[in-house]
Amino acid sequence: MKQYDRGNLYHQMLRVRLFEEMIQDLWDKGLISGEMHLGIGEEGVIIGVLDHFKDGDALLLDHRSTPALVARGVSLRSMLLEMFGSKNGLCAGQGGHMHMFSPEHLAASSGIVGASGPLAAGFALAAQHLRPGRVAVAFFGEGAMNQGMLMESMNLAVAWKLPVIFVCKDNNWAITTRRSWVTGGNLLERAHSFGLSARQVRGTDVTAVWKAARKAVAEARRGHPAFLLARCSHKEGHFLGDPLLLMLRKPIQQMVQIAPGLVKAFFHRHGAAIATRMQSVGTIMSNLGVMGAGHWFMNQDPLVRARRRLDPDFLQRTESEVRQEMEHARTSAQNEWGKECAQWQS
Repeated sequence: MKQYDRGNLYHQMLRVRLFEEMIQDLWDKGLISGEMHLGIGEEGVIIGVLDHFKDGDALLLDHRSTPALVARGVSLRSMLLEMFGSKNGLCAGQGGHMHMFSPEHLAASSGIVGASGPLAAGFALAAQHLRPGRVAVAFFGEGAMNQGMLMESMNLAVAWKLPVIFVCKDNNWAITTRRSWVTGGNLLERAHSFGLSARQVRGTDVTAVWKAARKAVAEARRGHPAFLLARCSHKEGHFLGDPLLLMLRKPIQQMVQIAPGLVKAFFHRHGAAIATRMQSVGTIMSNLGVMGAGHWFMNQDPLVRARRRLDPDFLQRTESEVRQEMEHARTSAQNEWGKECAQWQS
């Protein structure tokens, strides 16, 4: 059975965090285009689960794919090239950050909400027949729990005794919609109702996730599908440039930009009744308040928690090693991308 190694868990979490911070810097500089969904804040969930994985286990992901792909050993350079749009990227530049796959690692991601569920069930069915003892894991957000295809996947997993683990990363928000507004009941009880072995865990604590995942993965390998509900946060919001998060971080700057439009809409001659308009403004302010409380006071950084009680010399060596790895991947990818762009221009 896998042995607990606090230092290794922190090392893998740091690799994920620094890779995504590098992506954020490249995106800010305009070298990566389009929306960017990072998993900063999910590291404890991803690493706590995947530390129990073996060769031949399958990995099915949502639109925040990079943390798990880094953890599974997919080439950092090939992922960066993919995000640049290079023909030499992981998916020939056609997948971007939301639709990456690596056949070698039995790993695939999709931007379709809830799609990781049926994909994981399919991989688990294949493992049941072709790779006994291997499992598949599906990572998804709590918003996906209302998707029919995910619930159907849970039902089939229990009915067919598939070796699969469903991992729900719950940050209480579906973009700008609070979970309580659109989701009835209790998510853990919902998983129990399908017959899944279900556990809830604090996703910011990699040790707690690791212990819960050890049981879930062991059960799945014996043909008893499992479910983990992990509470976590997205430190950069739903996507980079998240308007609610920008309002919290730069309130004056953002109000200067959006206030004129809000005032104009509020006093427009046509449209909804004044009471409805006031309710809408109140909803916006309420969302900001709830997000602010959660972002600044309630959520903990999983890396800060994980590095506690680790030897300072180990931390210094590890952080230096990981930063060098990231810099090498960045330099290599940018050089190759530069050559490819030069060929287009010639």
